[in-house]
Amino acid sequence: MSHNVSLTFDGDRAYVALDRPDKHNGLTIDMLNELVRVAGIIGKRSDIRAVILSGNGPSFSSGLDIAKAMGNPLDVVRNFVPLPWRGTNTFQEACWAWRRLPQPVIAVVHGRCYGGGLQIALAADFRFVTPDSEFAVMEAKHGLIPDMTGAATLSRLIGLDQALLLTMTADPVDAAYAERIGLVTEVTADPRAAAEKLADRIAARSPQAVASAKKLFDRSWHASVRRTLAVERATQLPLILKQALDHGRNGK
Repeated sequence: MSHNVSLTFDGDRAYVALDRPDKHNGLTIDMLNELVRVAGIIGKRSDIRAVILSGNGPSFSSGLDIAKAMGNPLDVVRNFVPLPWRGTNTFQEACWAWRRLPQPVIAVVHGRCYGGGLQIALAADFRFVTPDSEFAVMEAKHGLIPDMTGAATLSRLIGLDQALLLTMTADPVDAAYAERIGLVTEVTADPRAAAEKLADRIAARSPQAVASAKKLFDRSWHASVRRTLAVERATQLPLILKQALDHGRNGK
């Protein structure tokens, strides 16, 4: 793959890696577009049961390479305009595309995980991180707010006060603190092995049930009880019908 994002397949796994190691995987607009494209490729593969997302080199990602991005302001503006049929712009879709996938996405994080890099990691379903990882909602340092779906993902993971604290101060926090507030799933010396082990466990379950669970929680996590129960019914019905059909076939 071009544009500093690699995609490889191995069995039922897809491996996506940010690949600009000399810049701590500082994100360019080309990389964001490539992340969207790669997610689209994976989404068409029904044989893929899990996605492992990582960064090559010393860090997962140091965030948006602002100097490079601002070298072409018109490109920034073009990519900031949302596409009506998906409701996100390129900056947002580079993160939210991982939420749209039916497969579970597991981020493997080490080194710096700042700004846009953090927002990509937060859009994964799980985050396994090394003890020396650092996390920062870095945008306030540049007079900005997190705008790559950070408000949506932070609100699902941590409390409002912690989200504001991270956002307003832009201070890096260590892995232990991130785990304590719920920003990451687990701190481990070998996050890749932990990710593979979890992928194995999930792959042992029905792919339809896994995809439906992801869809259910994404659509209902902050909805009213009435809306949640409606989404729950709509999500469950196809699974029940499939089970009944399979049972009928097996009974013949």
